[in-house]
Amino acid sequence: MGRKVNPNAVRIGLNKTWDSTWYAKKADFPKALAQDLKIRKLINVRLHDAGIDVVKIFISTKQIEIEVYVARPGVAIGRGGEGIDKLQKELRRMLQQEVEVKIKEVPKADLSARIIARTIADGIERRQPSKLLMISAKEKAMMAGAKGIKIWVSGRINKASQARRIKATGGSVPAQTLKADIDYAEEVAKTTDAGLMGVKVWVYTGDKTSVHSEE
Repeated sequence: MGRKVNPNAVRIGLNKTWDSTWYAKKADFPKALAQDLKIRKLINVRLHDAGIDVVKIFISTKQIEIEVYVARPGVAIGRGGEGIDKLQKELRRMLQQEVEVKIKEVPKADLSARIIARTIADGIERRQPSKLLMISAKEKAMMAGAKGIKIWVSGRINKASQARRIKATGGSVPAQTLKADIDYAEEVAKTTDAGLMGVKVWVYTGDKTSVHSEE
């Protein structure tokens, strides 16, 4: 049996950090975690079309600060800031606390594992060929400067009776090298005729020795 470790989790404290920063007592931890998940779920629904990369949550006693990194900030902000104002009001009403949402642009969306995975999943839901979506994403990532990329799509490919997995790789992805800066994400495509299909993406952009390293 293979031993599989999430590439992001195993690098926490080395060259990656937590997406959520808050403290809770042991008795309050389940409630705080549920609140964190509710925030992420709402943002994923409301800003789906903006191409979400990372949602960072900072909770203090006075307010909740949320940083959302997206590929299309204009879609998230809306005309005259209408979209972001509406989202903030909805979060304040849900959490009964002061909330500040900041929208930030992803410098290179083609190197974001989550954006790539979500783009492929959305294409599968629109009945586009999985193999073509994977090849296109791989070529864009390599042209954007990735040193390696690995894409897996699992499920009933082309409505086959039995599930299988197809892969697309480019360059090298040193999964066992901890200093390697590997961005990993997984998404689910919900199709009407082939059920659920999983998409996993690994993007290797070079070595990074610390959280604050610019390498």
